[in-house]
Amino acid sequence: MDESERRAQGDAMRREVLGAAHVDRATAKRTPFDEEFQELITRHAWGEIWTRPGLSHETRRLLVLTTTIALNRRDEFKLHCRAALEAGVSLDTIKEVLLQSAVYCGLPAANNAFHDVAEVRRALEGGGT
Repeated sequence: MDESERRAQGDAMRREVLGAAHVDRATAKRTPFDEEFQELITRHAWGEIWTRPGLSHETRRLLVLTTTIALNRRDEFKLHCRAALEAGVSLDTIKEVLLQSAVYCGLPAANNAFHDVAEVRRALEGGGT
C-alpha cells in the first residue's frame, strides 16, 4: 500500500471512529504549520494502527479511554468518550474502564474521567457542557 492509499484508509477510519463532522472541523483548522503532523496522524494512527485486524474497534476505543485517563489528556478523553457512546459502547462498559483505571491510573485521574463522562453525556443529551 502506498502512502496515499494509507492516508485515504486512515481518513475513512478516522471518520468511522470520530464522525465525519469532527474530521471535517479538524481538517478545516489545519494550518501550514501543523499540516504535516495531521497527515502523519491520519496515515499512522488511523491508517496503520486502527485498521489492524488484531483488536476490535470497541477494544481499541476502550484502550484509548484508559490511555487518555492515564496521561491526563482530558480533551482527547472526552472526544473519544463521545465517539464511543455514539458508536454504541455502553455506559456500563465505560464505567468499568473508569473503575479499572482508578486502580492503575489513580483515583484523581478516574475522578476527572467520571466528571468528563457526565459532561459528555449532558452534551449528547442537549444540555451543553
